[in-house]
Amino acid sequence: MSKRMGLSLAAVALGAVIGGSALAQQNIAIATGGTGGVYYPMGGGMANVLSKHLPGIQATARVTGGSVDNLKLVGTGQSEVAFTMVDAARDALKGEDKFKGNPVELRTLMVLYPNRMHVVTVEGKGIEKMSDLKGKRVSTGSPGSATEVMAFRVIEAAGLDRDKDLKRERLGVAESTNALKDGKIDAYFWVGGLPTAAVTDLGATPGVKLKLVDHSDVVEKMNAKYGGIYSEGVIPAKTYPGQDKDNKISVVQNILVADAKMPEKQVYDIVKTLFEKRDEIALAHGEAKAIALDTQNRKNTTIPWHPGAEKYFKEAGAKM
Repeated sequence: MSKRMGLSLAAVALGAVIGGSALAQQNIAIATGGTGGVYYPMGGGMANVLSKHLPGIQATARVTGGSVDNLKLVGTGQSEVAFTMVDAARDALKGEDKFKGNPVELRTLMVLYPNRMHVVTVEGKGIEKMSDLKGKRVSTGSPGSATEVMAFRVIEAAGLDRDKDLKRERLGVAESTNALKDGKIDAYFWVGGLPTAAVTDLGATPGVKLKLVDHSDVVEKMNAKYGGIYSEGVIPAKTYPGQDKDNKISVVQNILVADAKMPEKQVYDIVKTLFEKRDEIALAHGEAKAIALDTQNRKNTTIPWHPGAEKYFKEAGAKM
């Protein structure tokens, strides 16, 4: 073999190794939500952790309309991992409501944190209780969001008709906050973690007095119809600027999901990395501190567990 030919073969071999490494790297898209909520910053923290600590993985967080959009992205293979509320995921798995005729084979990777329903207004709008929303201009969340799914259920359980009783807008939390500041709407629904940046922004606005409407009394009716996935909760006083008392609310869990076909070993590695590095994720958003071993069970998600996730949490000592 000539020296030149040997060098050429070595170059080909090196190219194959480099090419193989490039091919071995997998891109993971994490479907999150709008920039004013919690899903997006937390998803960004997760993407950073996976890219940093899991060899061969390059993860990115993508801005979306929220849970419903996320579940459709998983169903069409456009996102590998997604944030979602349990109620929207349940509809997707069963092929109901916004997923009618198009079920998504989802599996739970991890229970994240409780999602709290905010019914947000400001002083001067004449809104003290849920019934006062009648005849008002109200945003029920962006299309494709789980805020919209849950808002409709809260409105229904409160004895209101979402189409007849409300002048309804469909805005995301950041857009809703701006519309309320500008006097274009009177109130808005938002389901998210604490604190949500856009609600903090509203409360901190000069000349504005934030008000959060109590509605925990609707939970029993919601559960009677939708399968016991909601609970009563509280947004503690002082969570937001100008919030001077506890706000009694409805709550649903947030979960991380993937398609059932995602390989077990890959899911195991992803879940292990995210769970063990959750303090790093909490630097992106504090709600990551709520991710705990004792919440990883079937009580908190009606979506079946992915075998890879179940394997990790059982090894870690979760009572699933």
